[in-house]
Amino acid sequence: MHPVLFRIGSFTLPTYGLLMVVALVAGIYTVLRLGKREGFDSNRLFDFSTWLIVVSLVGAKVLLILTGWRYYWQNPGEILSWSTFQAGGVFYGGFIAAVLFALWYVRVHRMPMWKTFDVYVPAVALGLSIGRLGCFSAGCDYGKPTDSFLGVVFTNPWSHQVTGVPLGIPLHPTQLYESAVSLLIFGILIWWSRRKSYDGQLFVLYLALYAVARFFLEFLRGDEDRGFVFSHLLSTSQFIALLALISAAGLVVYFHRRRAGQTEDSQGVAAAKHERG
Repeated sequence: MHPVLFRIGSFTLPTYGLLMVVALVAGIYTVLRLGKREGFDSNRLFDFSTWLIVVSLVGAKVLLILTGWRYYWQNPGEILSWSTFQAGGVFYGGFIAAVLFALWYVRVHRMPMWKTFDVYVPAVALGLSIGRLGCFSAGCDYGKPTDSFLGVVFTNPWSHQVTGVPLGIPLHPTQLYESAVSLLIFGILIWWSRRKSYDGQLFVLYLALYAVARFFLEFLRGDEDRGFVFSHLLSTSQFIALLALISAAGLVVYFHRRRAGQTEDSQGVAAAKHERG
């Protein structure tokens, strides 16, 4: 592919880095547009988004190191190396870190939690869709060898050196698969955002849709450094995807019971008013 857009002297502009910037800008723009529609203060959302970006990047790197702990245990100097800095990290690490930070932030600043989460998940889906194009350009998160007509061949030695992607053989373009799926999820979330029946519904929908997509896409991944559990039965991301799907199911039950309780309370109040009348 094209891991480097251009070089001018000692200056190099990596395609991955540029697309990550585009992903972040698109994500923030989406948050501000949806937030304005929901009545949020734009300055607050911009501040929140900036912190979320920092926290999610750190979380993605931390899970990257944890999933490859054997390598980093033997080569501790690589933790702060340029190659680790260039690596995209593990998405679920960034997502989990961002959610935990968001739980604290919205409580401190008295923001409506579930409505806030609904504003952000479409931006996450869009940002991931663009970011995976950067992964494709660099060669990271590559797929397994395939005879399918969809197979792509990486030939750039720099990509092999940095990401370990095999050269000269057709591979599943798993980065493009995930980019397309994330874009589809983004479209579904935007469409559903005007039809949702309660705050938190978009967050649950994203949690479930991405978990299912990621679980099956992992079967096509060929990079072994993403970590595995249960004696290579599941990748780390597949295991987290299962937990995310269980969490989504639990949240559906929680919201259903809460809404049922609110309905009963409102009916009780209406009945009391009728009796007094």
